[in-house]
Amino acid sequence: NSSLALSKRPARSPINLCMGNKMTASFEACRAKMEADGVSSSAISAFESSFNLLVSGESGMIPESAIAPVESIQKSDDLSIESDASLLSQTVVLKLNGGLGTGMGLDKAKSLLKVKGDDTFLDLTAKQVTAMRETYGQHVKFMLMNSFSTSADTLEFFEKNYPSLAKEEGLEMLQNKVPKLDAETFEPAVCESNPQNEWCPPGHGDLYAALVGSGSLQELLKGGYKYMFVSNSDNLGATMDLKILTHFATSDAPFMMECCERTENDKKGGHLCIRTSDDQLILRESAMCPDEDEPAFQDVTKHRFFNTNNLWIRLDKLQEIVDKFGGFIPLPMIKNAKTVDPKDSSSQKVVQLETAMGAAIECFDGASAIVVPRTRFAPVKKCNDLLLLRSDAYVITDDSRAVLNPACGGVAPVVSLDSKKYKLVGKLEAATAGGVPSMVACKRLTIKGLVRMSDKTKFVGDVSITNSSDEAKAVPAGSVEDATLDLTDAAGLGPLKATAVPSAPISGQKPGTSGLRKKTKVFMGEHYLNNFVQSTFDAIKACGTDVSEGSLIIGGDGRYYNDIAIQTIIKMGIANGVTRFWVGKDGLLSTPAVSAVIRERGPVWQKAFGAFILTASHNPGGPEEDFGIKYNCENGGPAPEKLTDLIYQNTTEIQEYKMCADFPEIDIATCGNTCVKSDDGTTEVNVEVIDSTAAHVGLLKTIFDFPAIKALLDRPDFTMIYDSMHGVNGPYAKATFVDELAQDESCLMNATPKDDFNGGHADPNLTYAKELVAIMGLDKKGEKIDVGDKAIPSFGAAADGDGDRNMILGTQFFVTPSDSLAIIAAYADAIPFFKAQGGLKGVARSMPTSGAVDLVAKDLNFDLFETPTGWKYFGNLMDSKDIYGGKDYTPFICGEESFGTGSNHVREKDGIWAVLAWLSILASVNSDASAPLVTVEDIVKKHWAKYGRNYYCRWDFEGMDKPGATAMMDKMRADSEANTGRTVGKYTIATADDFTYVDPVDGSVAQKQGVRFLMTDGSRIVFRLSGTAGSGATVRMYIEQYEPSKDKLDMKVSEALEDLVKIALELCDIKTFCGTETPTVIT
Repeated sequence: NSSLALSKRPARSPINLCMGNKMTASFEACRAKMEADGVSSSAISAFESSFNLLVSGESGMIPESAIAPVESIQKSDDLSIESDASLLSQTVVLKLNGGLGTGMGLDKAKSLLKVKGDDTFLDLTAKQVTAMRETYGQHVKFMLMNSFSTSADTLEFFEKNYPSLAKEEGLEMLQNKVPKLDAETFEPAVCESNPQNEWCPPGHGDLYAALVGSGSLQELLKGGYKYMFVSNSDNLGATMDLKILTHFATSDAPFMMECCERTENDKKGGHLCIRTSDDQLILRESAMCPDEDEPAFQDVTKHRFFNTNNLWIRLDKLQEIVDKFGGFIPLPMIKNAKTVDPKDSSSQKVVQLETAMGAAIECFDGASAIVVPRTRFAPVKKCNDLLLLRSDAYVITDDSRAVLNPACGGVAPVVSLDSKKYKLVGKLEAATAGGVPSMVACKRLTIKGLVRMSDKTKFVGDVSITNSSDEAKAVPAGSVEDATLDLTDAAGLGPLKATAVPSAPISGQKPGTSGLRKKTKVFMGEHYLNNFVQSTFDAIKACGTDVSEGSLIIGGDGRYYNDIAIQTIIKMGIANGVTRFWVGKDGLLSTPAVSAVIRERGPVWQKAFGAFILTASHNPGGPEEDFGIKYNCENGGPAPEKLTDLIYQNTTEIQEYKMCADFPEIDIATCGNTCVKSDDGTTEVNVEVIDSTAAHVGLLKTIFDFPAIKALLDRPDFTMIYDSMHGVNGPYAKATFVDELAQDESCLMNATPKDDFNGGHADPNLTYAKELVAIMGLDKKGEKIDVGDKAIPSFGAAADGDGDRNMILGTQFFVTPSDSLAIIAAYADAIPFFKAQGGLKGVARSMPTSGAVDLVAKDLNFDLFETPTGWKYFGNLMDSKDIYGGKDYTPFICGEESFGTGSNHVREKDGIWAVLAWLSILASVNSDASAPLVTVEDIVKKHWAKYGRNYYCRWDFEGMDKPGATAMMDKMRADSEANTGRTVGKYTIATADDFTYVDPVDGSVAQKQGVRFLMTDGSRIVFRLSGTAGSGATVRMYIEQYEPSKDKLDMKVSEALEDLVKIALELCDIKTFCGTETPTVIT
């Protein structure tokens, strides 16, 4: 009962028998392209072998007339050999993980697809490896062959979920890539729109070239490894079998293929056969079968054995064959006709050449095959397989293998889904949004048309379901036994029915640091908002968010078009599977309040998975002004760059969006829940209009000592004014200061939200908050003005359109955002939130923000971080422990020079939090009501006396020509090396560079974050292009000079920085590039 030994074959490249017309073509262009891209010589030689077969006229086809069926093969169940565990120390297990699953509509590693509960292929693979090591008590080596398309996602997955495996040396071996060939000339194809499309993977036959070219084969042999077990990452049954390993080792075969007996479900997969010309056992894949021989190919009674792609290889014998053929294994060529852009059928026609690793069976003298039970073969190639695997027809063993449920009696149900309706995973996901039905008692399931299944259904026997309508109809709950169902005339979803609206990509939908911002009329254009929202839903679902669970929050700053956008997002959300919404009353939710609602509002089973925030922040509002939209994630913070990049990619490829056009309009002016049920009674959607302020104000009350703040506010010598600038902050200011702190409404100004901010620019700075600034006795430069006998409040503050920014003022005194951040950090123990947790641990600032907080951090021994502009970078630091398992930096305070300050209570900057923080500081230094009032100015000057003063200003050049501004930035980047060491005026440039940030939490890298000129005396000049402008470009110029001398702490900022400003204008040459040296705003 030895396994089938194969006859010796001549040492020649395998040439199949179906020949086409020969043509002349040179491989040199391919060689040059591959060498230029660093492809290994082994891979180049292997591809040249396939190329030569192609130009010789070889079609890659194996006709039925050239082969004979294989009658019998040794079965593993009949092996009586005793297992030898000592062989494991010489064995490596390798999983092929190069596939994207594009045939199933996937655009990331197929192995990241969830297959059982929340477990992906990679989860189960990692668990299999762990179980294998525990079972055998040995550290069996594990490897992955990733492709250039799957490497990043796969490594990120292991680093996040299985860090010990991720750290193992030699975990990854990269599959090679080969050029696509022009179908006419066989020259390398060209795709100017996306050069990545010019390459394709060479098939899993590249295993051998990759082992050689990467040096892995040599390293494995050097490490004493003799045997390799290879299988596909989507085959969860293919685990290390010690008995099969022992059989392979004792048989002394150089190569062994695991086969299974074919069933109807396997009829389209490759099979073993005998080449009649030399009696050689070979592998015929479906792509090698001529169309006229398809019936014979699919005849499972004739060709009885198929390749599972579970292979056993003797590494020393592999090296011998590689050496014999000059560095590669010559495999049969598989030719596929494609287009250079797989998503554009009108693009250049190309040929993709591939090889199959199982085909190497004809290259090893004495190779063998063995029949294994179906438990070792549970792959997912189509949605039929995926549905079956996700159902109870398969179970997961203790060692994480997917095996057929014993209750199935050894025969898997035959599943036949409508190939036109369920080719893509997304379609299957939609059909099983209510759960996967029971199939353990099913023999055959046939579905034609669109259906909606649920876990309340049990299929028994032979079931056939038809639906000829264009709407997905629900399969009845309960047992469906030996039935033929026609759902065509059944009730549907009614108002919850989703339709697909044809669309096309619209350029320019790349989110900036705070979402997508454009002119309102752009958003009002056909499909514009819809495209972005659909792209976002597609992205968050692709990243693993189940939108059918939990709630989606929608709200914004109340600007023009918010009301219409909210109704649109609700209808699109339902069409994409969302079943519960929380909408702010009147559509209002400040940005920090959204974060608070995500993090604080319950119950747990309704917790928000994310939010759409409709805001353009401090930008003007109205039909002629700006509108914006951003997505926040389940931690309450802005979408990370990985997600926004995916959103943008989706906007460039979108072909349709989903909409429930018949869903009724929601009255967002009244708090309460609206429940809408489907006509068939299978589902319902709940839209709850919530109190906009409750969650946020409730959270603030747990952070601050409200009685102490009230005592300060009640002092006869203390007055305050808070300007909400007709933005969303008004209701929050009223709920806090009037309702909770019992102050008169006269302390609030411009507290009624308006859709155009009353024609103003809701940006809390000295230029745009001019009404407040005048009341506080200052001009737009922050300098004192004569107010006569008019009383000036003790404390002034302003908020922006969406309530996340703040400006702090004292009596005729302006506090820079950078100083504000430093002082809040220095006085953190005045806030119970920090003191009760043992004090502040970490602080962070954006790179352009002054270094004032750095001095406090050094003095008080806080962790300090300098990040790019964008609150998401602060969010990562806050979540370092909870999400990433890293160091805990909380309690944590962070801020930006652009009037943004906050802490880890939410994952956004929080304007009203900063105001209450300052009032807490004032309350702490004014605890004796009989003593004279310690003012804002007193606090700031005391801080300067201790730490020195960072003179600082920002010049904004708004509405600049974007090409000109970009050219200016590029010129400064190009001149960085020349400027380093240069003397300018009384300053010497120590370093000129472009700020790059390596995130200490997740390792991500952010480049081109601002051009910096760092002087030898610590002074700085920084330039950035803002990503938050709705139109044109905003150039921001930052000037900073540190002054430690107590004699120079009261200079005018403009005078202190006069020389540096002149140097900055000279370095950037903005007059030449943008036509002006006059800023729009000076802060």
